[in-house]
Amino acid sequence: MDVRRFQKRKAIGRSVIATAVVVILVVVGVGAYYVFVPGQGAGTQTTTPTSTQSTSGAAGTLSLTFANVPNADPAKGSDEASSAALANLYDSLVFPTSSGTIQKDLATSWTVSSDGLTYTFTIRSGVTFHNSDALTASDVVYSLNRFISVGQGYSYLFSPYVSTVSAPNSNTVVIQLKKTFGPFLSALVRLYVVDQKLVSSHYNSTAPNNDYGSTWLLTNDAGSGPYQMSSANLESNMVIKAYSNYWNGTQPYQPQTVNMIGSSDSSTVHALFTSGQIQITDQWQPYSNVLALSQLKEAKLVTIPTVNEFYLMIDTTKAPTDDIYVRQAMSYAFNYSSVINNIFPGSKPSAGPVPTALPGHNPSIPASSQNLALAQQAIQKSKYYGKLTNYPVTYWWVTQVPSEQKMALEFASDMQKIGVTVNVVGQPWLTVVANLAAESTSPNVVSITDGASYFEAGSVLQSRYTTPSEGTWEQNEWLHNSTLDNMIFSALSTLDQTQRFQQYNTIQQQIYNQYPTVYAFDVYEARAYYPTVVNWYAANGHPIVLLGYDFYFRDFQFYPSQLTALFG
Repeated sequence: MDVRRFQKRKAIGRSVIATAVVVILVVVGVGAYYVFVPGQGAGTQTTTPTSTQSTSGAAGTLSLTFANVPNADPAKGSDEASSAALANLYDSLVFPTSSGTIQKDLATSWTVSSDGLTYTFTIRSGVTFHNSDALTASDVVYSLNRFISVGQGYSYLFSPYVSTVSAPNSNTVVIQLKKTFGPFLSALVRLYVVDQKLVSSHYNSTAPNNDYGSTWLLTNDAGSGPYQMSSANLESNMVIKAYSNYWNGTQPYQPQTVNMIGSSDSSTVHALFTSGQIQITDQWQPYSNVLALSQLKEAKLVTIPTVNEFYLMIDTTKAPTDDIYVRQAMSYAFNYSSVINNIFPGSKPSAGPVPTALPGHNPSIPASSQNLALAQQAIQKSKYYGKLTNYPVTYWWVTQVPSEQKMALEFASDMQKIGVTVNVVGQPWLTVVANLAAESTSPNVVSITDGASYFEAGSVLQSRYTTPSEGTWEQNEWLHNSTLDNMIFSALSTLDQTQRFQQYNTIQQQIYNQYPTVYAFDVYEARAYYPTVVNWYAANGHPIVLLGYDFYFRDFQFYPSQLTALFG
C-alpha cells in the first residue's frame, strides 16, 4: 500500500494484499514432528536432528517464490515480497507476535504522555548496521522523517499523525503527534530503521528530491536486521544472507542464505519445486498445482490464516452501480458458496468490510450468503430496472491469478439471474493499478485482496474506505464521503481501545448498509512445502498474520542435508 499521506498512494508492484486471491485450501496439519518454543518474533522451533541433518547450522540456500522481486526501500516497499524482505533486512522499534501483540525490538522501553501525544522511546545500545555503523536515535529520527517525505509504502500510517521527531541524546527518541492515534504503537512495526549516513551518501542529485537514496536501496540495504542483502536482480530474485553480528544473535539451524525468487508462473514453480530448487511455493498457485505438488514425496500442503479479505470493489459513481439497489442486488445474487466450495476450497465466509479474525471486527454483521429472492426485490427498486440491458457492467480480474477468472465468470453468471449483463475483462495487475488512479478509467467492479497493516480493524477501514485512498488500488468504490472519513479518523484517534472498537463497529455497519462492496471471503494462504527440509513456524500453527512476517527467516530452521537426501 503506497501512500503519499495524505496525498495519493502509488502502488509499487503487485501486492499480496491487493491483487488477487490467494489459493485457498482446507487446513492440513503438519503433524507433531516439531515442537514450538516461544522466542523472539515468531518464536523459535526446535527439532531433534536426524542422522542426516547437520548440527552445525544450515550451509545451503533456502529458496521460495513470491509474486515479484522485493522493493527493498523501507519507505516504498509494501507488498508481500517487499514486506518479507524488510522484516529481515531491517529492525523496527517493536515487533509483532503470533498472538497479535507487540514486543520490544530496537526500543527497549517507552512512555506515553497522559494526553497520548508524546511517545518517548529508549533505543537499544550495541546495535550495528550491516556496514558496522552504530545505530543511534538519530537514525530512527531520520528514518521516520524520510518515510513521511517519500510518502509511499507504509508511510500513510504515520504521515497524518506525526508532528515532530527528535533525538535528545543517542539513545532516546521523542515522537510528538499532531493528534492522538490509538494504534500508534502497533503501527510502529512498519517503521524500518535505515542507516542515515549510508543512505544520505547515495542520494541521486539528478532526481526529484534527490530520490532520498531510493534507487540505491533497490539493490542494496542499509539495515541492521538479521539478514543483509547479498544481491538483487530486479527481474528475477533477491538473495539475502545471515548477518553474523546481529544484536540478538543467530538461531540454531536458521538458513544462512535465502533466495527470494520473483515468479508465480505455475509451470516455473512446478518445475522448481519438483526438482527441489525451491522448498516453499508462493501463495498464488492454482489449487490443482498446489495440490499436485503437496503429494510429492516428503511434501505437505499447508493453509495459513491471514487478516486479509477478498473484495469485489464496486464503483458507486458509474451507471448502473451508482444505484444502491443495483449494488444490493449484486451482493445478494452472488453465489458465495460456489466460490468457497468449487474455486477456493477452504476459504471462510466474510462478514462485512473487515476480516472476521481482525480485532475490532463487528460480529453483528451477517456472513455473506446468496439470497436470490432478496436480490430480485432489490433490483426491482432500482432506477435502472427494465433497462438494465443498456447498462452493462464491466468486471476486471487480475490475469496473474487464473482462479480469479473463474470467480469473475461465476459473478457474471449469477448477475444474469437478476438481469445484469457483466463483461468480464482480464487485466494485468499494473494496468489495474494505473487505471484505478482515476474515476474515468475505473471499471464497475474489480477484485482485490486487501488486509491489515497492524492488528486492528481501523487499519483496513482507513486504507479501504477513506477519501485519501481514492485513486489507489485499495478503493474502486469512490465513496467521496467526508462524514465517513471523519468517523474513521475519529475512531483512530480514540485512545481507549474499547471505545475505539465500538466506533469501528458503527463504521462497519454504516459501510455495509451502503453495499459498496461484495465481501467474497476471508483469505487463507495455501502453499506446498517440504517440512523435513524447512521447519516453519507459520506452517506449525503459529503464524504472524501481518503481511511479510510469516517469513522472518531467523526463526526458520533449515536442513539442507535433508534436501540432498531427497534430491541428491
